[in-house]
Amino acid sequence: MNTDHQALLATLREEDANVIGSWLDEAHITDSGARRAAQTEAADILRQLSEGLQAGGDTARFEAPAWAGLRETLGALSRTRAAKGQSAADTSLFVLALKKPLFAAIQRRLGTDSAAMAASLWALSTTVDTLAQHTVGTYQLAREEIIRRQQEELLELSTPVVKLWEGVLAVPMIGVLDSGRTQMVMEALLQTIVETGSEIAIIDITGVPTVDTLVAQHLLKTVTAIRLMGADCIISGIRPQIAQTIVHLGIDLQGVQTKATLADALSLALKQSGWRVSRVANEA
Repeated sequence: MNTDHQALLATLREEDANVIGSWLDEAHITDSGARRAAQTEAADILRQLSEGLQAGGDTARFEAPAWAGLRETLGALSRTRAAKGQSAADTSLFVLALKKPLFAAIQRRLGTDSAAMAASLWALSTTVDTLAQHTVGTYQLAREEIIRRQQEELLELSTPVVKLWEGVLAVPMIGVLDSGRTQMVMEALLQTIVETGSEIAIIDITGVPTVDTLVAQHLLKTVTAIRLMGADCIISGIRPQIAQTIVHLGIDLQGVQTKATLADALSLALKQSGWRVSRVANEA
């Protein structure tokens, strides 16, 4: 173990309870419930830090096996706080609040040896900084994972596969149609076709703001996949401006049935399926 860490290790062994209390005070955690939870987190961090130092770990090489336990503890701290909506700064400041009580404890131990105290305080400062930096990195990864999962859930909610009639499915598209979303829609639609044995699928693009070459390609890929499953496809929601855009871009939709509205597409689908819907005459 680095001799500059000897005073820190001794402090962690002999004064952990006092350090934890001062740490939580420095972090301004006063609520009883929050303080109990933070006390458990603080105790775990100090225990893992002590074990890492005793194993000869150097925080300059924080990815070493000696710090695996502490990395996991800090990672759990960051992920928990990210899920609660707290910021990376809040998590980092909580860890950095550990400096002051440890500084005070080391000064009491080495007050007569200025050289040893300076070296120990510098080692302590860089150690706590490393822990805080690790929480920031882990927090960022946790937030990115939460955002990615939320985006996937929103995509699933925004592109439901609806059974309109016996043998007729519909997918109302809303928003920008990109490759990732097209893939998700295609998988959900094809799976539903298999499960329901539907023969016709309607893709409604009324809620798609613009149609360019890329969007058209995505639509054609979806239509091709539907046909390969033995079903027919109708695209509805072809507004005048979208029709003009498709013509100007030279996009070939030959062979693809299109309708202006979802109602028109459903009417065509029912006709192709052999259904006839008629209004019941009012009785006199």
